[in-house]
Amino acid sequence: MSYAELCAMSNFTFLTGASHAGELVARARELDLSAIAIVDRNTFAGIVRGHAAAQELGVRYIVGVRLGLADAPDILAYPKSRTGYGHLCRMLTLGKRRTGKGKCDLVLEDVLQWGDDCVFIVMDDPAHDAAPPLAQLKAAFGEDVFTGLAPCYDGGDDARFARRAALARTTGTGLVAVGDVILHVAARRKLADILSCIREKTTIDRLGRRALPNAERRLKSEFEIRRLFRDYPDAVQNAGRIAARCTFSLSELKYEYPDEVTDGMAPNDRLRKLTEAGLERRYPEGETPAVRALVEKELALITELDYARYFLTVHDIVAFARAQGILCQGRGSAANSAVCYALGITEASPETISMVFERFISAARNEPPDIDVDFEHERREEVIQHIYQTYGRHRAGICSTVIHFRSRAAIREVGKAMGLSEDAVAALASQVWGISNGGIEEARARAAGLDLADRRLRQTLALTQEIIGFPRHLSQHVGGFVITRGRLDELCPVENAAMADRTIIEWDKDDIDVIGMLKVDVLALGMLTCIRKAFDLLGTWKGMRYTLATLPPEDPAVYDMLCIADTVGVFQVESRAQMSFLPRMRPRCFYDLVIEVAIVRPGPIQGDMVHPYIRRRHKQEAVTYPSAALESVLSKTLGVPLFQEQAMQIAIVAAGFTASEADQLRRALGSFRGPGSVEAFHERFVAGCLQNGYDADFAERCFKQLEGFSGYGFPESHAASFALLVYASSWLKCHHPEVFCCALLNAQPMGFYAPAQIIRDARAHGVHILPVCAEHSYWDNVLEPAGDGSLGVRLGFRQVKGLSQEDGHWLAAARGNGYRAIDAIWRRAGLGRGALSRLAGADAFALYGMGRREALWEVKGLGGDKPLPLFAQHGEGLASGPSVLPAMGAREEVFEDYIATRLTLRDHPVSLLRPELGGFAQASDLRTAPDRQWISVTGLVITRQRPGTASGVIFLTLEDDTGVSNIIVWPSTFEKHRKPVMAGRLVRVTGRLQREGIVTHVVASRIEDLSYLLDTLGDAASAGSGIDPTHDNADDARRPGPEGTYGPRRPERKPLSEEITNELQQARQVRQAASARHPRQQAGKLFPSRDFR
Repeated sequence: MSYAELCAMSNFTFLTGASHAGELVARARELDLSAIAIVDRNTFAGIVRGHAAAQELGVRYIVGVRLGLADAPDILAYPKSRTGYGHLCRMLTLGKRRTGKGKCDLVLEDVLQWGDDCVFIVMDDPAHDAAPPLAQLKAAFGEDVFTGLAPCYDGGDDARFARRAALARTTGTGLVAVGDVILHVAARRKLADILSCIREKTTIDRLGRRALPNAERRLKSEFEIRRLFRDYPDAVQNAGRIAARCTFSLSELKYEYPDEVTDGMAPNDRLRKLTEAGLERRYPEGETPAVRALVEKELALITELDYARYFLTVHDIVAFARAQGILCQGRGSAANSAVCYALGITEASPETISMVFERFISAARNEPPDIDVDFEHERREEVIQHIYQTYGRHRAGICSTVIHFRSRAAIREVGKAMGLSEDAVAALASQVWGISNGGIEEARARAAGLDLADRRLRQTLALTQEIIGFPRHLSQHVGGFVITRGRLDELCPVENAAMADRTIIEWDKDDIDVIGMLKVDVLALGMLTCIRKAFDLLGTWKGMRYTLATLPPEDPAVYDMLCIADTVGVFQVESRAQMSFLPRMRPRCFYDLVIEVAIVRPGPIQGDMVHPYIRRRHKQEAVTYPSAALESVLSKTLGVPLFQEQAMQIAIVAAGFTASEADQLRRALGSFRGPGSVEAFHERFVAGCLQNGYDADFAERCFKQLEGFSGYGFPESHAASFALLVYASSWLKCHHPEVFCCALLNAQPMGFYAPAQIIRDARAHGVHILPVCAEHSYWDNVLEPAGDGSLGVRLGFRQVKGLSQEDGHWLAAARGNGYRAIDAIWRRAGLGRGALSRLAGADAFALYGMGRREALWEVKGLGGDKPLPLFAQHGEGLASGPSVLPAMGAREEVFEDYIATRLTLRDHPVSLLRPELGGFAQASDLRTAPDRQWISVTGLVITRQRPGTASGVIFLTLEDDTGVSNIIVWPSTFEKHRKPVMAGRLVRVTGRLQREGIVTHVVASRIEDLSYLLDTLGDAASAGSGIDPTHDNADDARRPGPEGTYGPRRPERKPLSEEITNELQQARQVRQAASARHPRQQAGKLFPSRDFR
């Protein structure tokens, strides 16, 4: 019987295996092995990848796991059947749930309890005697227990083999040969040693005997194995016999949808009933014949493929959220169907888009539909806990996400392992822009001042390139839930997440797609939080009640605003690329927004579809179609394919692909495949187009667009859902800028802009921004009358750096009719001197006639962190005398504003630095400056973006006291001025002005870093930091933890911060009424943890 390798560890045995599962499978095929088992230690995380690669390459794949036990040698376990696989999953779950994230605590007794219908190989381990475990396992499982024979390649294998053979005879178990493989080829030995260094937290020079002595732990051919085990031919034969015995395949896993959502009815009947009720609600005058036909078509297909429970599950989750007042919006290829619109999963009507439903839910694809639901990011945890409570943790879990080595982490880890100095590692890491999966080029290493003649440095760069893409650990998916009818832990092991009250499965979203498991994406979206907060503010302050469905449609003023790219803070269209494109696109209806959302994406850009569309839109080019058959596919986009649906329909109509082939093409382009896979599809696509009468240029352009979609496809169905949020946020900004500003600040961090830029934009729109004040602010930013009949935005304590949310709420709750003095805050609100010092630094006591220094002086003079009980009402001792402190100048005030709140309502830093900066063009003058003129602009760097589709072009946005300037930095210029572009806070850019319509850019030629001037405004050394205008935008700031969370250890949801703020604000407004609560009663209701009675 031919040899099967039963012991190969992939890189999902983190920091040990030095090859991907796909590489091991591909190598097994090259070596003509009869089968291969990938047995990662205490995990099934990599088995789906091995299974998928084996299916594609025609290799027999055996499911297995290497069990690391606390009281016995390692045991290799292979399920013979679906039952055995389920037992192994239960066992791994048991071990993982006993301990913390990423660990597994198993003992031999667990194997004895859960080992039915499995084959076991007991490995050699000097730390444990293998005889007793072998005897116990033999007694329990008989002929399914073997003694493993694995070489160590250390000169002692002959004696070791003899001992193992004697042990097998003594225990009556079979002897089986295994390779104990961790490399698919010998060339990975160096990387394996680097992984060992990272795992052992040492350097290559100190690794010693922990390094591999040679490269023999590679996958070997049957010839090499038979030569290695020439004295034990039966052991080699037994490997093949075990492979023949273990017939279980992951293809046998059958996913079953949950039943709870059917409400005792047949699933299809329940779905029909809910759909009809929804149609009556959506179309009170009756739906159109087209909508009715679409609904019937979709319901018939859902019935045929038995997906009713899926749609009912999503409906149940959305209904719960709506009942709790949580704003949500569905998207995805199936979310924008007529059925989902009727069920209330989405607010985008099916008439908006031309989605072909069966292209995405079809018998040919034989996989679940795709529905993602976005929820408010602050309240998504309520939805997650609802799912756990409804289905139970044994049936519901969150997908994992595989955290891979990316460029910066790879450089740091490999550099440290190679023994490079901290300075050298930091210099290399500094050359990486953002999140990158590319290695460090030699030119970048030279730019960092490093000597490429150094052999160690060259090896570091090579090994860094090799390790990029390796899995580092498992993390929690952003929201992909798997829900099953039976036990989830019999499909896949479940482990504890790092976050309390969360459990995750070991497979990621791609793995469960391969298996065909239902996944409901319960995602968090900050803009939904912003819109819901804005709707609440409109209802409270203006008596206007809106939902996403009831906003006034097609408002010309909204489109006028979008046409001039006045979109700071607006969902999806606030990036530099979108803001540059909007005046060219000039949207005038909702479907234009659908196109706008989708067009500035890799697919259309790389496929060169953008410029032809714009020319046709503005009637600069005739609208033509490749054929009459494609007119229905391309008519909405003027004959130019822009959406993923269109590209796939072209493959079907023009190239003659089946729906299944079109989907296989998309998948082949989007994932790791063998070198000939994509090329085979390319040839098939072009040949099909030519055969059907299309020219080669059209075929090549369409295929190029498909390649672009593989990196980041944006279907029309997603774009329609996002366009609805674009319109909603634009409408709010256009008609209620103060409401939008307040809601947006309270939903931070999100988007491209920090609070400083959001506030600057709001002030440009005439919004009154009121400073943080101990007497008027709350934790959240709030609206309040501005004194001129309008509403202003009062900045909240959340803007004060370092002030806790609890202190902010207490300061507002205990305020009553006012404090009027710092020591009153200290006595009544219970704030310590640290919190009071931060408020003083934020100038929150200005209303008392005190500057920052006077306020800090008074805080320092308080008797302690808390008042003594005997003096709580009247203070401690004599009042201090008047302080004579130097007044702060305007420059110092601005500097301290940025240090305390990262923004200022005073003069802009650039206006204060004009004497030092010399002459330059103001941002407000650029629109009237002659095109192509050489010009210099200076400003704070508020955003820096490097889109993946821009071929290395970098976009900077500079802000001065008159507005913003848009800067284009070409790659060649970036190479000359890398440091100021990547790290500059205040820069001067000299270049040529470029104008297209109202869009104005400066194409940079020279960039000077003037950041040091910002530190001259104040005392940066004593402050410990300086002015950083990009701090707190979503790219740099850590996302806040979920508010209002609850779980097994917190059965009652605590109030949301906005709920506390709203109640306190309302109480203050009615305090003079007879029914008003005393401030302490109010505080006691909201914060039972503090007691000042």
